[in-house]
Amino acid sequence: MRRFPKEFASLLSKEGRAVLRGTHRLAGVLATGKSRFVAATGLLDSAKAHAAAALLDRALGDALEPMEKRIPREATWGMKEAYLEALPKTVRVQTGLVDTPRTAARARAKELGLIGMLRSPSMHEFAQALSGYPLRRRWGLQVLCYGPKDYAGPHNDHHPDEPLGKDGYTDLHLTFCTRGVKHQYLVYERDGHLTESADVASVGGVTCYRLPFWHYTTPLEPKRGREDARRWVLLATFLDRWGG
Repeated sequence: MRRFPKEFASLLSKEGRAVLRGTHRLAGVLATGKSRFVAATGLLDSAKAHAAAALLDRALGDALEPMEKRIPREATWGMKEAYLEALPKTVRVQTGLVDTPRTAARARAKELGLIGMLRSPSMHEFAQALSGYPLRRRWGLQVLCYGPKDYAGPHNDHHPDEPLGKDGYTDLHLTFCTRGVKHQYLVYERDGHLTESADVASVGGVTCYRLPFWHYTTPLEPKRGREDARRWVLLATFLDRWGG
């Protein structure tokens, strides 16, 4: 693969196309209210997913920027009373700001056809069919790349100060791991407890979120001697389209 296809639907497997038609068991899964998160494999064509992972690693890696937020010292030593600690979101990952003008990542992603694919009508149709929510036809994009021991700490992705997103919104993530990845888990809440987890270290994995809810991503564990291990994540964020 030298470029990404024009339509996201070109990456789908037979099962993925069934989601798009609304005939797959996962179609509309988030709108049922049974869960705010779903992880699935097999919705993307395996050979194309491996090719996409190789293309991202080969052509986009040097256009990324580090994103790192450590635990602040005051989160521990600034406390005045026990058990009242407050932990802000911590993270270590590489990011591609493909929605930001004049960044190296955006220019490279356009050359590769990545932005065109992620903005294609079938991307919107798939997110809407999988989530079950009516989604606006403009959505945000980001690229993340987790290397060995990269992670995202506990957070809920709630934006109460944003009128269009304060009551909930939908994220669709596509995962493309290189062959050196051993595992990485997403731990998330159910009934107020962080009891659920899903292995998100796959090639061609799809995760769909109905945010906000509490979750975190464990440090990426590489296979022995594979410090080149990477987990690429393509993110699309959709606001609801209520009333038309």
